[in-house]
Amino acid sequence: MRLALFDLDGTLLPIDSDHAFGEFMVRLGWAEGEAHRRANDAFYAQYQAERLDVAAYIRFATACWRDRDASQLAEASAMFTREIIAPAVHEVARQLVQQHVQAGERVAIVTATNDFITRPIASLFGVDQLIATELQRDAAGHVTGEIEGVPAYRDGKVTRVHQWIEAQGCRWADFERISFYSDSTNDLPLLQSVSHPVATNPASALERIAGERGWPILRLFA
Repeated sequence: MRLALFDLDGTLLPIDSDHAFGEFMVRLGWAEGEAHRRANDAFYAQYQAERLDVAAYIRFATACWRDRDASQLAEASAMFTREIIAPAVHEVARQLVQQHVQAGERVAIVTATNDFITRPIASLFGVDQLIATELQRDAAGHVTGEIEGVPAYRDGKVTRVHQWIEAQGCRWADFERISFYSDSTNDLPLLQSVSHPVATNPASALERIAGERGWPILRLFA
């Protein structure tokens, strides 16, 4: 068996969907403009510096929408996916994913961005298996602002992938080849765990590490 894992933001997408959703909340008027934008930018800078407080970010990022009713949330999700994400999807990225699907490999998107934002995006790439930071929901299905289980961030990605593999009734060792495509040094724990790491649209730090270790470098976007 073979497994292909893909990071999302910066890897399959040339934008960061999490940060973009924050901007979208401002556009909808669900979040106060400049204050929300400053905080959103600050958390994104934390992420880039590899020191994001994921729990604090989730509380912040969901605060402006988690009390909305289901129909409003569904409409906002569809609009965001249609107007912001779909135009950013490059055919070359979609084709890369489908090459692995058509080769009969198991395919999953593994992203630190929460499942509310990313599940529709995974569908755009034709991927059913999504390993994302899961938002905790109460008995009525409302998002609480907390995280369910382990966030899919840094070492947490390794943990979540292992959990997902075991839930499929498999073991890591059952796969003769596990590929992982990522752009960020935040994903070094998982890149170092797989048999075939691929630095994809890498930031300079990851490009340097990939060169030192002989990892292939793939550029999907100009």
